[in-house]
Amino acid sequence: MDRVADLSLFLRVLDLGSISAAARSLDLSVAVASQRLKRLERDLGVRLLHRTTRQLHATAEGTALAERGRAVIEELEALTADLRQAGSEPSGILRVTTSASFGRMYISPLLPEFQRRYPAVRLSVNLNDERLDLIGSGMDLAIRIGPLDDSSLVARKLADNRRVLACSPDYLRRRVAPRVPQDLADHECLLLVGAQGRMEYWSLLDRDGHASSMRVNGHLESNFGEVLRDAAIAGLGIAHFSVWHVHEDLRSGRLVRVLPDYTLPDTAISAVMPQRRFVPTRVRVFVDFLAEWFGEVPPWERGG
Repeated sequence: MDRVADLSLFLRVLDLGSISAAARSLDLSVAVASQRLKRLERDLGVRLLHRTTRQLHATAEGTALAERGRAVIEELEALTADLRQAGSEPSGILRVTTSASFGRMYISPLLPEFQRRYPAVRLSVNLNDERLDLIGSGMDLAIRIGPLDDSSLVARKLADNRRVLACSPDYLRRRVAPRVPQDLADHECLLLVGAQGRMEYWSLLDRDGHASSMRVNGHLESNFGEVLRDAAIAGLGIAHFSVWHVHEDLRSGRLVRVLPDYTLPDTAISAVMPQRRFVPTRVRVFVDFLAEWFGEVPPWERGG
């Protein structure tokens, strides 16, 4: 296990920026820490660090070792934690991030029941419409909506994310309702602005599965779905919504579907974790808890 301990020390040096700081954090002398780093370099046959009187940087080989070695250390730590927890209840801090609206509407109400079931788990919940780097931000889990573009992460689908175009009845009383996707060019469209820019191209499928893509525009855009929902209810235009977000508004008539003979491509709601084989027990039970609650038909798709 000497090499594993030396690798952990090397990662700590990179994280803290100096050998002395890493040594203090591990209750080692600077001399012992330096000897162990030299031993690691000797065993691997490469130089891992550039050292000067004031700065310390990883070499190309050191950077490669850090990238792959960190995953190894995380897997080993997760496995050790799981083995220690075998036969006992899940514990430790669980760091979760999800979008603000979805988290407020569907995750927050579940937390009391989860903590009743697993009282030894401490929860840290981050509601954020920006997609955080899970590893860099120290998150254990993200609930993400839409396509997953990071292949280094592992995901478990929790539910379909069905989407619709909708506006208020008042808007349609003042404007001629669109009959085909091309008519959207003549309407006020409320645009979501995300990390990938303005969502100004809307793609719709007809009943035969043929796709039409239209560039739309309007006088209001936002990075926050609640702003677009409020604007649509107020009659300011047509917006692109996930059903989970506006299902109550559709049922009550505050919003009505636009182009009901066309559909938007479905995406997914997924639990996303850093890539590692050994998922901590606290993460696994939380994902299982969400999957149990969502069920085969998620709450926003159920009648009543």
